[in-house]
Amino acid sequence: MRRIFLFVCLTMFAQIMIAQEILPSNTPNESQKLLLQRGYGMFMHFGVNTFSGEEWSDGTVPAQMYNPTKLDCDQWVKVARDAGFRYVLLITKHHDGFCLWDSKYTDYDVASSKVPTDVVAAVSKACKKYGLKFAIYYSLWDRHDPSYKDKNPEKYVDYMANQLTELLTNYGQVCELWFDGGWDRLPTNWNLPRIYSLVKKLQPTCAVGVNITIVREENSRKTAPLDSMTVDNKYFIQYFPTDFRLWDPIIANKSDKKQYLYKGNSYYLPFEHTICLSKQWNWFQKDRPMPVRDLDELEELFYWCTDKDNTLVVNVPPDKTGRIRENEADAVISLGRRLNIQKNKPLPRNGKFISFAAEASASSVYQSDHLHYGAQMAVDGGMQTRWASEDSLPELVIQLNEKDRFNKISIFEYCDVKNSADGFSNVRVNRIQSYTIDIWKDNSWNTIYTIDEPMGDCKVIRFPRYYQTSKIRLKVLRSIAPPSIYEFNVIDF
Repeated sequence: MRRIFLFVCLTMFAQIMIAQEILPSNTPNESQKLLLQRGYGMFMHFGVNTFSGEEWSDGTVPAQMYNPTKLDCDQWVKVARDAGFRYVLLITKHHDGFCLWDSKYTDYDVASSKVPTDVVAAVSKACKKYGLKFAIYYSLWDRHDPSYKDKNPEKYVDYMANQLTELLTNYGQVCELWFDGGWDRLPTNWNLPRIYSLVKKLQPTCAVGVNITIVREENSRKTAPLDSMTVDNKYFIQYFPTDFRLWDPIIANKSDKKQYLYKGNSYYLPFEHTICLSKQWNWFQKDRPMPVRDLDELEELFYWCTDKDNTLVVNVPPDKTGRIRENEADAVISLGRRLNIQKNKPLPRNGKFISFAAEASASSVYQSDHLHYGAQMAVDGGMQTRWASEDSLPELVIQLNEKDRFNKISIFEYCDVKNSADGFSNVRVNRIQSYTIDIWKDNSWNTIYTIDEPMGDCKVIRFPRYYQTSKIRLKVLRSIAPPSIYEFNVIDF
């Protein structure tokens, strides 16, 4: 009996260890299933850019500039655990080429800095300690290593293969590999089949993704709008092989589809969202503490991004001391508690969107362009499309089934953006300053919510009881520019 049990265990182990390479399919393979089970991760940007104040440095920042004074990778992962994240996605090498481990193939790494701690090892160890999965980001683009500029692209592919072998053999299990910077060369110059096979040989269930995965036409570089990925087998994979789609920081449509074409075959590819915790959209931490997104916005983005068999990573970058700032740690922990994320249980979901794809009308449409800015864009499930008004005080009316009930509304407003000097950070400014929400009842409009303050990046209104109506109205009372709405969601929560 013991022999039979041992044989069964060995057989199951062997099945798990078979390389889960992508094959034509309309269902997830083992690597993709594990990706979807994880669902929610913490993205961590840290490196020389943290100290230079840049988002994309050019590979000339001296390694000695990297100098965290209180490096505490254990704190990073403990915060991730306390916030309900299931995995940590660590930047191991950004476009600048600086490596967070002691690589044999470059001296542009932590070993050449004032603080030679192997950050990859420390984070991997902490993930084991706190029961989280460990994932890595690796930039294809390298602005430092000489091999990148060699006329023969295979010279740099050799360099990547050597470094990836270090990362995938010296730090335990790696659940995910996130490639970035592919746009700097033709897809064929990366020799992804070779790299992908190496990854699967070393880490059979490691899910591999390449940023900006999908294009409109085969063998083209024309990106397909993420909002239009609502039809199976319409678009094509430019970086192949790959296990999941990426395009940071764009958010998928509510009707996101999973089937994409490569050389006549259809492949199942879920989407991993990436968003910044920072309200000002910075990946690497800056000297000055920046405000974080409101909890309401983070909650609604969480629901949106983890829906429809997709995943989400939230960027929580350490500062120059080498620690996550307390206000940012508190924000993600508070989010996890609000969501009531529980270990080994499915991620929480939003309610039923009773306004999705409903009939909508508006008193004003920008340049009367109903195709691009019509009222229907506010309920189409897309975060890149929007209803836009030409007037300053418009009304948006959405038809509902009066049998459907609702007790929550979430509104994503289009904001004006002011860019900061670093080229990445920005400040969002609300156009809508005062408004009401009305429902049609007894042949007249009845106000159920009114406020005299800016709408916010994502306004969430929670009602203490349910309402039912045949139509609902957003009425703008004051604005500093013609209002515009990405999504107006009426929800049965």
